[in-house]
Amino acid sequence: MEAVLVAAVSVLGTVAGAALTTIAAARSERRRDAAAQREREAQDHVVQRTQAYERSLEHRRWRRERRQAAYLAFLSALGTADRANQEHFRTLQETPQGAAVDEERLRRIRHHFKEAESTSHMVMLEGPEAIAEAAHTLVIRFSGLVEDVREYAQARAAADGDLSERTALVHAAGMAFIAAHKDFLAEARTALDDSAEAG
Repeated sequence: MEAVLVAAVSVLGTVAGAALTTIAAARSERRRDAAAQREREAQDHVVQRTQAYERSLEHRRWRRERRQAAYLAFLSALGTADRANQEHFRTLQETPQGAAVDEERLRRIRHHFKEAESTSHMVMLEGPEAIAEAAHTLVIRFSGLVEDVREYAQARAAADGDLSERTALVHAAGMAFIAAHKDFLAEARTALDDSAEAG
């Protein structure tokens, strides 16, 4: 009987030991799973932050490229209009007073000006605010210059005598346009540099 009792206690001890080992192994497994889950979550968080940063960086690049394209399109259209206006003014100075106004040339200049004005709207939409204001000022200055050249042409066609005052107005408007052009370029460089540095 004693042997049966010792055998029963041995079996119970073995079963209890096996149960305790199973419980300890299960707890250890749960801890490993929890640690692995935390590690996966931490890695996922790093990946999400990296992806968010890359998206932000890509957006800034895209914004800078759009701005640069808008600024260049505006400057190109404005340059075309300015060259046409300058050529017209030089031709007027070489033309004898009393000659008819070249209405076709004036229409072309107005057409080029309207294209430049239209592209300035892209610049104003792309921003930032300082560049939008500089573009607006530049368009206003160029508009004044075109108007002064047109009035000079009309005065020359009417043979109004001394045109030195009208010539001085055209030159003053031209200088105001050049100053506004320089201001726009400075603002554009700043805006593009700022967007590059933010990336």
